[in-house]
Amino acid sequence: MPLKFIPNFFYPILWYSRLYMSTTSFDFSCLIRLYGKMDAAYDRVAAQYSFHCSGCSDNCCTSLFFHHTYIEKAFLISGFRQMEAVRQKQISTRAEDYVKQTFAHGNINQSLKRMCPLNLRDRCTLYTFRPMICRLHGLPHELHPPGRQTVHGPGCDVGQFDKKPYIPFDRTLFTRTWLHWNSSSRPGTIWPAGPGRLSHRCF
Repeated sequence: MPLKFIPNFFYPILWYSRLYMSTTSFDFSCLIRLYGKMDAAYDRVAAQYSFHCSGCSDNCCTSLFFHHTYIEKAFLISGFRQMEAVRQKQISTRAEDYVKQTFAHGNINQSLKRMCPLNLRDRCTLYTFRPMICRLHGLPHELHPPGRQTVHGPGCDVGQFDKKPYIPFDRTLFTRTWLHWNSSSRPGTIWPAGPGRLSHRCF
């Protein structure tokens, strides 16, 4: 199966760690700082909406996302490797099953609403290590692409945000930083622990 057909969570767990992380150390300090700022911004706006995600029938953990960066994959795997061997085996088995069922015919344009293999008993087992798309999903937001019109995201249905006044939540800076790191952290160029190539660009 071509690697491009493998979704963000399962590609790293099943393949990426074997290809790129066997002998390399990483400095995640900048990414952790960025995630902290994302979480704080999200929590601040969510509190103003009195919105709390406690699960719903349209669970975002059943959505198929491809929004990720190489450094996010590496960070996710670092958390995966800290798990007990039994839990790693459990998640790997679930991930393999997900890939087989979802991409049996190479079709990546259809979301089958299958639960993420990292979600056990309605809780993310790698919540601290989850990527940006999981951290910021759900709230109405805006993006300001250079030279283009502002893009607005409506938020999830359960929040009924269409019935509430919009509270500004600008994800532009987060996304710009995220995209910059993606272009700077391809396999073979991800910065090692210590003084790395992106240390001066920390969020």
